[in-house]
Amino acid sequence: MARLAVNPTRMELTRLKIRLRTATRGHKLLKDKRDELMKQFLEIVRHNRALRLKVEEALIKASQSFTVASAAMSPEFLEEALLYPKQSVSLDFEYKNIMSVSVPVYEFKTSNDDPSEIFPYGFATTSGELDDAVLSLSEILPDLLQLAQIEKSVQLLSREIEKTRRRVNALEYVMIPQLEETIRYIVMKLDENERGNLSRLMKVKDMMVQEARQSGAY
Repeated sequence: MARLAVNPTRMELTRLKIRLRTATRGHKLLKDKRDELMKQFLEIVRHNRALRLKVEEALIKASQSFTVASAAMSPEFLEEALLYPKQSVSLDFEYKNIMSVSVPVYEFKTSNDDPSEIFPYGFATTSGELDDAVLSLSEILPDLLQLAQIEKSVQLLSREIEKTRRRVNALEYVMIPQLEETIRYIVMKLDENERGNLSRLMKVKDMMVQEARQSGAY
C-alpha cells in the first residue's frame, strides 16, 4: 500500500494518528449503518414481494372482468359508461426517515366516502362484470399506492446501501491502510533520527572526554 506524501515529523505523526482514530471510528459507524440498512432493505423486499403478488392477482381478476364486460356490452356503451367518473381522488405524500434516507409515504383521499360513488353509470344498461371490474380496481387502489411507496423505498435504500458500501470499502482498503503505513514509516524515520542523534552525541562526548584527557583535566 502506497503511503502518503508527508514529512516524517512528530507533529505530522500526531496529526495522522488523530486521522487514523477518526477514520477507524467512522469505518465502524458506516459498517453499522450498512448492516442496519441491509436489514431494513430485506424486510421491505419481503413485504414488496408478497404485496406485488396480491396486486397482480387482483389486476388479473379485474382485467378478466373487463374482458367479459366488453364482450357482453357494445364498445359504445362501455365507453359511455366510463367516460365521466363521479368520484375524484387526491394524493398526498410526506417523507419518513429510515437510517438517514427519506422515503415517501403516500396517502389518498376520495372526494366522497359513499362506496357507490365509484360507479359512474347506471346499472340498467351495464353488466355485472363491469361492476366487478370497477369494484376490484377500487379495492386494489390502496395496495397499488402502498406498492409504489415500497418499491420507491427499495430503490432509495439500495442507492444508499451502495453509497455506504463504497465508503466502507474506501476506508477499509485504502484510507486506513495508507494511514497505518504512513505512521509506520514516520515512526521508523523518527527512530532512525533518534539513533543517529544519539550516536552523534556519543561521539561528541567521546571527543570531549579525549580532549579533556589530553589537556590534563583527567
